[in-house]
Amino acid sequence: MPSPAALWSRRPMWLRITVSVAAVTLAALLGLAVVAGRGLGPLRMESADNELAQALAPATAAVSAGRLPGPVDGVTLRVLDIAGSPVDGGPATGLGPLEVRTLKAGQPLNTGADQPRVRWLGSVVFTPEGTPRLVVAGTGLIGLNASVRMASHWLLWAASIGAVLAAVATWMVVRLALRPVGRMRRSVRALPSGSRLPLPDADDELRALASDFNALLARQEEAAQRLRRFTGDAAHELRSPVASIRVQAEVAVANPDPELAQETLADILAESERLSALLDGLLALARSDAGELPPAEPVELVTEARAAVHRLPPGAPPARVSGPLGRAWAHATQAEVELVLNNLLRNACRYARSQIVVSVLPGRSTVRVVVDDDGPGVPPEHRGRVFDRFYRVSDDRARSSGGTGLGLAMVAETVRRRGGRVSVGESPEGGARFQVIWRVAGPGA
Repeated sequence: MPSPAALWSRRPMWLRITVSVAAVTLAALLGLAVVAGRGLGPLRMESADNELAQALAPATAAVSAGRLPGPVDGVTLRVLDIAGSPVDGGPATGLGPLEVRTLKAGQPLNTGADQPRVRWLGSVVFTPEGTPRLVVAGTGLIGLNASVRMASHWLLWAASIGAVLAAVATWMVVRLALRPVGRMRRSVRALPSGSRLPLPDADDELRALASDFNALLARQEEAAQRLRRFTGDAAHELRSPVASIRVQAEVAVANPDPELAQETLADILAESERLSALLDGLLALARSDAGELPPAEPVELVTEARAAVHRLPPGAPPARVSGPLGRAWAHATQAEVELVLNNLLRNACRYARSQIVVSVLPGRSTVRVVVDDDGPGVPPEHRGRVFDRFYRVSDDRARSSGGTGLGLAMVAETVRRRGGRVSVGESPEGGARFQVIWRVAGPGA
């Protein structure tokens, strides 16, 4: 069963935003309502104290002048002695000794817990004869608790209504904001092959999204075209050795002559080896296109170049390695260096007349491997495409020499993935010069 988080993530975006905003708004407004409700009582008390203080000031001035205070609407003014007994001729106030001490200290207080509540504030003054008097002012607090409760209820209702209004407003705004996204989605569904999304006029997130989506479409179309071209070339290249093996096998079956059968089997073996090399090259390029890149390590190029020369088949033109007195380290893997050197040397063996020279030239940030031969070289008009897949300068000669058209393409792709470069030019002997540049790596890297 999916978790609540998974179920929530599957809801439409407008619903999630609306519910989230409504929940946050309701929580905030309810919190404010609770705080405001709790503050209504103290606020009412503070207001009563201010009113009492305003009425008490002229009353104390009158008593100090030897007169009784005048009446004030809504406020009861009394003059008491220091013990709390009335001296103004009025009835008893009901204030006890504790209340009298509190009022003499200038602190307000409430009386009448089981009857109508009264808020009192007092001040001690002296008559012209020097007699101390306690002047008190009181006002009723009838309905205070009921008004606080009613106000709290209204605040809670207001918070709920505000959250509902916020949810409706959010829903409308989000739906309006997502309307261009809906139009873009419908445009994507109806987008024909090779077309692009129109960019909105506003320089906002939707324009950036449409621009990135168009870039993604361009990359996808480029990848699809490259795949179609690669598939077509691979099918074309595989057809020739397979057809050759089939024809030669049919000849061997139709002619049981042992000598002819032996020659046919030798041709079939050669075509099979060519087919195997072609399939290995296709697999290597497919892995490269899939982004497989093992971690690099320092590889010593002089040692690898000498090992590649020793791996040349018997009958190959003489090859020598020219390198520094120390060592030259490349940032790659041993398998990649072997692939590059093997393919460059096999290519040079096909066309060299008498010699092949492999030079390793280290620098401060890069290290170069140069392979020179004294063959016919690569014409300038072909040098820009010689590293393309299945491209051959001379198709007939490449087929007769066992070439698949993938060796140099694998060299270029392998070096490129490590941030290096490959190039082709003319050697001092007049043949071809293939140059590979790798980044330098220290032996402890």
